[in-house]
Amino acid sequence: MSREVIVIGAGIGGLATAARLSHLGHSVHVIETASGPGGKMRTHMGSTGPIDIGPTVLTLLPTFLNLFKALGEDINDYIQLTRQNLLARHWWPDGTSLDLHDSFEATHHDITHVFGSTSATEFTRFYDDTKQLFDCFDKPVMQNARPNLGIMTKAVLSDPDVMVKMRPLASLEKSLNMYFTDPKLRQLFGRYATYVGGMPHSAPALLSLIWQAEANGVWTIKGGMSELAKALEQICIARHARFSYNTRVVELHNSGRQVKGVTLEDGTFLTADTVVFNGDPRALATGMLGKDVTGVAPKTRRINRSLSAYVWGFDARIDAPDLAHHNVFFSETPNSEFTDIENGKMPSDPTLYVCAQDRGKGKSPPDVDRFEIILNAPPLSKRQPEPEDFDRCKATTFDRLQSYGLNFQIDLQREHLTMPQDFETLFPASDGSLYGQSPEGLMATLKRPKCTTPIKNLFLVGGGVHPGAGVPMATLCAQLAVEEITKRQIST
Repeated sequence: MSREVIVIGAGIGGLATAARLSHLGHSVHVIETASGPGGKMRTHMGSTGPIDIGPTVLTLLPTFLNLFKALGEDINDYIQLTRQNLLARHWWPDGTSLDLHDSFEATHHDITHVFGSTSATEFTRFYDDTKQLFDCFDKPVMQNARPNLGIMTKAVLSDPDVMVKMRPLASLEKSLNMYFTDPKLRQLFGRYATYVGGMPHSAPALLSLIWQAEANGVWTIKGGMSELAKALEQICIARHARFSYNTRVVELHNSGRQVKGVTLEDGTFLTADTVVFNGDPRALATGMLGKDVTGVAPKTRRINRSLSAYVWGFDARIDAPDLAHHNVFFSETPNSEFTDIENGKMPSDPTLYVCAQDRGKGKSPPDVDRFEIILNAPPLSKRQPEPEDFDRCKATTFDRLQSYGLNFQIDLQREHLTMPQDFETLFPASDGSLYGQSPEGLMATLKRPKCTTPIKNLFLVGGGVHPGAGVPMATLCAQLAVEEITKRQIST
């Protein structure tokens, strides 16, 4: 039953797929344009070592435990995980600061201390409701390769209280206005829409459940997130999978609604029984990989794209307040950045995420800290790059952080910043978007491309595919794709 499988792309979705398929005995060849594995789990080499400039932590740990277990491995033999009990430290311009924890009781205590008992009671209701939503939709929708309106409706009918808590006609922003009287807490929990590339005023209220993914625990990896990619590559190679780096697939060849093989940039043709595409599905729909597969994910050509970002990565000495591993420095005017993004502008009053990668490890920080800083941005469909973008972004970012007391002792250069146009180069046809199509509207989840396609031996995995963006979701997507590949093989 062994098949020749080509996996295009060595992001987390492609790696998890390749690991599962090679473990099942298939002959797997992974082809990647970059020089190594990881995809959006990128690093920048600083003076003190690699700096994460993509995802910085793992959430939904059971997804990864299940992956390694399915491979007959123990994840702890490959990577060293450290739980971050403090999820994030949040700062406002008026001096207010609030920590969120992976313990309901600890977060409830801090909210009571900072905002008072009324806000703490409101948080309790919010916590309970979002947990109910997460539990309701986890298995039938997120862990289902083919979710549809009927399945979603059945999940809701199994727990009628969920309908009220979904607030199907409300945006996340309006829903939070009903939960919290304090605008700071509305601003804080509204930010979770950006975890999947959305904005609070257009994302559905249902996305409040994203908070629960983080509330269930956050883990860092010793050496950075790229260690997870290296571990999966090692497991694949041990199962005889092949990797071709610095190699680009330029065309998929289809005959009789079945992919026959791929052509590489140097003209080499490779045959395959199954092809798994770990890239933005829009690349197929727009013809970037040939006319034979333009019928795959056609809606991606016209559906709005999710957020992009300006991402800084560097190490430096710093004079700073008491930073945690994750830090959020909020804007002067709540959510004003999203108005700018909607209008195709670089935010002038942004909320900034700062990952201090050497903090939160139970020891004193080093003389030189490693940092990732993220400023939300519109995709290229809303804003084209301008020559002065680097200088403008540098001033906007570091003037804002300086107002909070963060003074970085470094002269930053263009190499330290990844901009939307760079993401388009790295991930073709993404439009600079980091999360695929925009999560606008209640049915956004059902509109994402699925792992199966109209071409019976072509499958999709990655953050642009259901169940969505982020390392856990892309890993889960790989599981769903392999299950579908196996089902079709058995059926055949």
